[in-house]
Amino acid sequence: MGSVKVSDYVLQRLREWDVEHVFGYAGDGINGLLAAWGRADNQPRFVQARHEEMAAFQAVGYAKFSGKVGVCAATSGPGAIHLLNGLYDAKLDHVPVVALVGQTNRSAMGGSYQQEVDLHSLYKDVASEFCETATVPEQLPNLIDRAIRTAYAKRTVTAIILPADVQELDYSPPTHAFKMVPSSLGMGRYAPVPADEDVQRAAEVLNAGEKVAVLIGQGARGARAEVEQLADVLGAGVAKALLGKDALPDDLPYVTGSIGLLGTRPSHELMQGCDTLLMIGSSFPYTQFMPELDQARAVQIDIDPHMIGLRYPFEVNLVGDSRETLRRLLPLLRRKENRAWREKVEKNVSRWWEVMQRRAAVDADPVNPEYVVHALDGKLPDDAIIAADSGSSANWYARHLRLRGRMRGSLSGTLETMGPGVPYAIGAKFAHPDRPAIALVGDGAMQMNGMMEMITAAKYWREWSDPRLVVAVLNNQDLNQVTWEMRAMSGAPQFEESQHIPDLPYAEIAQRMGLDGVRVEKPEGVEAAWDRALSADRPFVIDFRTDPAVPPIPPHASLDQIEAAASAILQGDSDRAGMVRQGIKAKVQEMLPGSRHRGDRPGAGKHDSAEKDT
Repeated sequence: MGSVKVSDYVLQRLREWDVEHVFGYAGDGINGLLAAWGRADNQPRFVQARHEEMAAFQAVGYAKFSGKVGVCAATSGPGAIHLLNGLYDAKLDHVPVVALVGQTNRSAMGGSYQQEVDLHSLYKDVASEFCETATVPEQLPNLIDRAIRTAYAKRTVTAIILPADVQELDYSPPTHAFKMVPSSLGMGRYAPVPADEDVQRAAEVLNAGEKVAVLIGQGARGARAEVEQLADVLGAGVAKALLGKDALPDDLPYVTGSIGLLGTRPSHELMQGCDTLLMIGSSFPYTQFMPELDQARAVQIDIDPHMIGLRYPFEVNLVGDSRETLRRLLPLLRRKENRAWREKVEKNVSRWWEVMQRRAAVDADPVNPEYVVHALDGKLPDDAIIAADSGSSANWYARHLRLRGRMRGSLSGTLETMGPGVPYAIGAKFAHPDRPAIALVGDGAMQMNGMMEMITAAKYWREWSDPRLVVAVLNNQDLNQVTWEMRAMSGAPQFEESQHIPDLPYAEIAQRMGLDGVRVEKPEGVEAAWDRALSADRPFVIDFRTDPAVPPIPPHASLDQIEAAASAILQGDSDRAGMVRQGIKAKVQEMLPGSRHRGDRPGAGKHDSAEKDT
């Protein structure tokens, strides 16, 4: 073998950082890197998506489900531009992702050359913590080390721009000399903790309360045992922001489930009734779903001082790692002897699950999407990893799936972009090839890019020790979440031109790709389809023909309204063209997400249509 080139060294350094996969797409701006992959026996593994945006989403899914940094690669110009949406998804959900992007030769820079885009300007927002161009070999390994270390430390996106000619240079390391920057591998493990007197003040607030509500986000995922102990001592109910859905099991009787517009009625009641609020590892943005501003004394725990003190007038702000902070807080807490509040919370939770079961049982035309997801709940394998796309599929994911034990789940929590459902699941399969992955996807997202990403699944599934990747398409030929928002905001009927989308034989297309699938057009076929998919020997697409007229009712509707609304609308009160009839329009509007007719929550606007949490 000849001399080591910069491109060879880049891959070597990624291996030294324990990077096992790079999700990407070829292009001549990274020809040097691609050749190096050939020389490196494809280590780390180059995983070829169908589109750079999908490569970025796969890196995000991989990072979310593995806890390791996700790495994606793309060529200069168009390839780098295509990565951006997936990179913003990572940035906004606080996930460590590193982008390697090509650039034209140094000699052509500034020459209005082909595929030359000002990548520094383009990437300066999404990779604001670290975005650098390698112009000489001696900048390595520092650029790689800092990009990876910063992504981990700040839980964010970083980028390295590699001009095509620099990739081909012979590698020479930084020397012991002026203006050289040597570098080293590795992250020191650390967990910041708040000052003792702050912990003491927080304990005083929590001990004084009689009705404690806890709201957790993904930042509490590493503190499951501590959160359970805290909830027990304080007799608290625990609600979860959407990215924290897998941070605490849903089968605990005091876990009220999701909060916010896609949330549950018991989470709403928890916030309405509490006198004390503890928020852990979340920046759930919708203040209107939290207690009234003067109602509760409140404490926040967050690892990021930049995200502390947000969303509510907190009395005590604890900056620290959630697990270590709770370990210091727990010995100072007094057990609440009066358990009436806890009992009320648990009663609300069990009533909610009964209502959800009844909503799922309502007949629809042809299939009720709530039944589709509710039927999956009891069949979830213990180690399943679930990805939901944005849109009404996120509603049913948030409300009908009880994540328990080792199950993991995620979605695009903050960017709320269409299209990450299938690539997240593929990223999950590379993170955990021995675990089943399930994606819940609307037909809009499936047409936008999910269908093409099944080609990626077809290319790689034989390498996964557990071949199960199940994609459930909620095929209602409607961009359903926006349709309901239009009705809610303005009482406007569906605008057919924007909302109606064509029917496609999703399962048949999957079969033509060498995968398997089935179309379900009657409720009787739902359970059998899930059983077939979850025992399949390859990736499987279920095309569920669902009813677009099932309304996503917000949590502040009463349980009776929540239950009645589906029946009322489906029993002929809405016609199949999608127009909510005048007779019940007002009644339905009172219950719809973001409705202007709702007195109790002014200011819930159209952007509240799906949960966000960081």
